[in-house]
Amino acid sequence: MIIQPKVRGFVCITAHPKGCEQHVLEEIDFVKNQKPIAGGPGRVLVIGGSTGYGLSSRIVPTFSWGAKTIGVFFERPPATERPATAGWYNSVAFKNAAEKHGYYARNVNGDAFSDEIKTKVGDLIENDWGQVDLIVYSLASPRRKHPKTGVVYASEIKPIGNVFKGKSIDTDRDMVIDASIEPATPEEIAGTVKVMGGEDWEMWIEYLHKRGLLAKGIRTVAYSYEGPNVTWPVYKNGTIGKAKEDLERAGRAITEHTRDIDGRAFVSFNKAVVSQASAAIPVVPLYNSILLKVMQEHGVHEDIIQQIFRLFADHLAGAKRAEQSDALRIRIDDLELRPDVQKAVAEIWPRITTENLRDLSGFDAYKREFLRLFGFEYDGVAYDADVDLYVDDPDMIS
Repeated sequence: MIIQPKVRGFVCITAHPKGCEQHVLEEIDFVKNQKPIAGGPGRVLVIGGSTGYGLSSRIVPTFSWGAKTIGVFFERPPATERPATAGWYNSVAFKNAAEKHGYYARNVNGDAFSDEIKTKVGDLIENDWGQVDLIVYSLASPRRKHPKTGVVYASEIKPIGNVFKGKSIDTDRDMVIDASIEPATPEEIAGTVKVMGGEDWEMWIEYLHKRGLLAKGIRTVAYSYEGPNVTWPVYKNGTIGKAKEDLERAGRAITEHTRDIDGRAFVSFNKAVVSQASAAIPVVPLYNSILLKVMQEHGVHEDIIQQIFRLFADHLAGAKRAEQSDALRIRIDDLELRPDVQKAVAEIWPRITTENLRDLSGFDAYKREFLRLFGFEYDGVAYDADVDLYVDDPDMIS
């Protein structure tokens, strides 16, 4: 089958297996070309490990110091005349590359919010590892079925208290537009916290701790974002912000809950990157397009793998891991929030229009990065040639 990108709003409904494999191999090559990180955790569980920050959080420990990893995700396999999701192809490509180099890697595909998947992962840890040293929580989902009550919660990206009005971008028509979003209801705020907050992170840690599967000195980190004030109405001060506040609440609770085994939880504030999740948030694609150009011009741009490598090297491995303070937050968004970077973004923001979009921002680069999430726009991949959709992992647990 010949696979071409089919974009609907902020979703690409196709993915290219060879392009996704190329994406994984490029990230692996980046890590292999860095100075190896010493003293990293040997057994790493990544919840939400098939794309973006989660995928990179498997690649860095594996190919920097040979860590064993288990990745948990919920991805669609290939079917007749329908490609799998990018996360499926990424995960298979990662496992194949890891095993080719002699490293342990296992994939678990299913609803990470469910008790069933928690049990299957716990059994895998018990049988193959005994215990786990680091847990990365990088889960992103529009909805969550609560494992105890069966209630299905949905997340809503909305402001709180007031109607939001501001610039955004219509990525289908390549136009700068004026966006307007009605404020969230109390039910929508509560639902977003249930889906994107810290309750499930807590449940994972409590379950594994109860089974004795957390190693002494266990570390766990969840990923978050804050950003500059231009995005705050629909992010920090909106429904997502409430969920991220709950994530920090959960981090403090986890540290207390695992105090008996010297456990610590952290929330890592990462920089804005092009992702399917961020593409769905009004204002953010326009901000990302401007930020991309500004950070490149200032020589401080980092893509996802560079960001995660710095996180592990500076905070989660070796001596730095042992010397961490009592602070909950890890800030690796420092380059994005540099005063000179944000000053440049702020100067561009009021001036940008459809007519000067490509001159004042990196919008074309943004669109290219978006397509690369799904395996497109990679050099050396023959996109006009037939490709086998049925890429599989015979050992995948589901």
